[in-house]
Amino acid sequence: MKCKKVQDNLSAYLDGEVPEPLSRELEAHLQTCAECQKELAWFRRLERALAALSAPAPPEIAEKIISRLQPPARPWWRSLSLAASLILGLTLGGVLAKNSYPYLLNLANGNGAEILALEDVFQDYPQDSWGRVILYTEEEISA
Repeated sequence: MKCKKVQDNLSAYLDGEVPEPLSRELEAHLQTCAECQKELAWFRRLERALAALSAPAPPEIAEKIISRLQPPARPWWRSLSLAASLILGLTLGGVLAKNSYPYLLNLANGNGAEILALEDVFQDYPQDSWGRVILYTEEEISA
């Protein structure tokens, strides 16, 4: 085995991440190669120095990490209320569209006489007043 391959795998060897056949080859090479033995000794010194520097992780660190990974559970009723709101909105929109369709069809065909007649009725009320709205609603109900 060549020294380059051994040195590339030394860190993984120390961490126990090397497969068994490669591990045996590395050990055999390390018994005969002084240069690779020095490299291994350097990695071991580095490992001990880093172990001496590291502070223990706070006990709650795992819980904090897991809580950030998992989104908070959404209550089931929020999804249900959203679906109900969408259904209600679509239903109301459909009813309004169905009720206004004849008037829009008359306008599209050039038969706007009904709307012009209603405009004369609303002349007595100021623009944007509630009286116009109430009058329009009463006439629509009586029709």
